Amino acid sequence: MDAKIALTLLTTRANSEAAAARKAREELIKGCEVAGSSPDSLMTAVLAADATAKPWTELMLRIERHGVRKGLAKQRQEATETLLGYGIALSTSPVTNAARLHEQDGLRRFLSFTQGMDIDDDVPAEETAPQTEEQPAPAPAPVKTPKATPAQKRTLLAIRDNGVTLREHKIGATSVSVERGEKPRKDMVEWVVSQGWAKQDTTRSLFHGQKVTLTETGEAILAG
Repeated sequence: MDAKIALTLLTTRANSEAAAARKAREELIKGCEVAGSSPDSLMTAVLAADATAKPWTELMLRIERHGVRKGLAKQRQEATETLLGYGIALSTSPVTNAARLHEQDGLRRFLSFTQGMDIDDDVPAEETAPQTEEQPAPAPAPVKTPKATPAQKRTLLAIRDNGVTLREHKIGATSVSVERGEKPRKDMVEWVVSQGWAKQDTTRSLFHGQKVTLTETGEAILAG
């Protein structure tokens, strides 16, 4: 895979996970403002979203320092070593236990998404550095519904109509299951999720299965 294509794909996924983490925290704040509400499920969602976003945030920092190929290799190695280093001992704190489980799940999802990414040519680290404040920010482009290929639309239709779930059977090995109809390709499901056209239910573990549903963008693409 060309390094620039890989960088675009990885950056899109990292931004998507960071946005999901911000949204989860915003929902928690809103929930705490409602008198008599129980924020337990919202706190769980924050733990899950932060744990999922963490390896992607670290990956972007590594890419800035080492380039795409080396940065991804180092992040995958660290994620694998961290997973293998987890024991079965549990803490007396339910919050700590939940955080550990979500962290493991986030690492597994990261490894699953980046599995098989063979990057041929690298991008120098300086090319991926963020722009300085001296450079003016570009004017926001008008919001448009993305164009999708027939294969991408079929994937969105399957997510909408067939009850698509992503499930991990072992570390780094994720498969797609459906409740009915045709099963879409796993890489296509992961791609539309990375584009923000669909989303996974990260409040559940991948081992138990994470249901995939369309976002407003995905619905708009099908309605277009």
